[in-house]
Amino acid sequence: MTSLAYRHQRVQRLRRLVGRRSARADEGRFVIEGANLLDEALKAHAPIEAVYLDAGWSSARGAAAEPGPDGYRTARLAWPEPEPASPLRQARLSGLVAQCYEQGARVFELEAGVLARVAGTVTPQPVIAVVGMPVCTMADVGAAHPRLLVVCIDVRDPGNAGTVVRSAWAAGADAVVCCEGTVDVWNPKAVRSSAGAVLHVPVVSAGPATEVLTEMGEWGLARLGTAATGGADYANTDLTRPTALVLGNEAAGLALAELSSYLDGVVSVPMAAGAESLNVGMVAAVLCFEAARQRRQATAVPVVMPGHEDGGTGKLAGI
Repeated sequence: MTSLAYRHQRVQRLRRLVGRRSARADEGRFVIEGANLLDEALKAHAPIEAVYLDAGWSSARGAAAEPGPDGYRTARLAWPEPEPASPLRQARLSGLVAQCYEQGARVFELEAGVLARVAGTVTPQPVIAVVGMPVCTMADVGAAHPRLLVVCIDVRDPGNAGTVVRSAWAAGADAVVCCEGTVDVWNPKAVRSSAGAVLHVPVVSAGPATEVLTEMGEWGLARLGTAATGGADYANTDLTRPTALVLGNEAAGLALAELSSYLDGVVSVPMAAGAESLNVGMVAAVLCFEAARQRRQATAVPVVMPGHEDGGTGKLAGI
C-alpha cells in the first residue's frame, strides 16, 4: 500500500476539516479520531467516507486490494503485530476498519509522523476518519414534537459543548440546539468530548437566540433559563412538561436582561456555601437527568405489595 505524504491533497483536506469550521460546513464533513469514535460512527450508521491509518498499522498482507482512481490502494487491511498495541486492540481496530471498507469507505495509510501533524491531540490515536455530517434543522426538531431540548447560547469551549451533547443523549433529550455564537460541535475536540453522542442525538446549528427561543415558545415548550444563583430550585421545578433547558456562556452565563421576555422561568442548582458556579457541562447533566428522573417517576406503575391488595401500603416500581 502506498502511504500518503503530508503534502498530499487528501492530507491537506484532512487538515482543513480538522482546523476550519468553514471547511466542515462547506463540505458537510467532519473528522473523528480513534477506535471508539469509529465504532460509534458504525453503530450510528453514519456515512464514513474514508479511513486513514498511522504508519506501521496497515499492511496489504492477506488483503484483497484494488487500485483506486487516484492510484492509491483501498483494501480490507490486515495488521502485523504493532507495538505497543495489544492483540485485543489490534483485532478490534482491524475489525472496525474492515467494516468501514465493506460499507464503501476508502482506506489509506499515512507516512510516519503525518497523523501526529494532522490530528488535534498531543498523542493521537492510530486512526482517523472523515464522516458525513448529520443534517438536522429547527423544522425537523419541531416536526418531531420534542419533549426535552437542550439549548446552548454562546457556549464557547468545545469540550463543554461536547459534554452537553453527551449528557443530553444519555438522559434521553430529543435534540441539542446550538444558537448563533456557540462553538461548532463538529470541532474535533467537541466530538471527542461527546464520546460520539453527536452521531446519536440530533444537533442543530441555529440562528440568533431570540429567534430560536421564540420558535420554541410557539411549539409550546417551557423555556427554562439557567443561572448560578437566584433561580428556582431545579429539583422543585416541573420538568415533566415539554421543556427547553437553556444554557449560557461559561463565564458570563445567560444574558437574562436581554432574554427574560423569551424565557418562561429561570432555575438554579443549589450549591454549598462558597461554591461560585458549576461547569456548563455539569449543569446540563444535572438538569437533564433530573428531567429524566421526574419523567420515569411520573410514568412508574404502582405495584401492590402482597397482603395489601385492597389499597394498603404499596411501592412504585423502580423506587
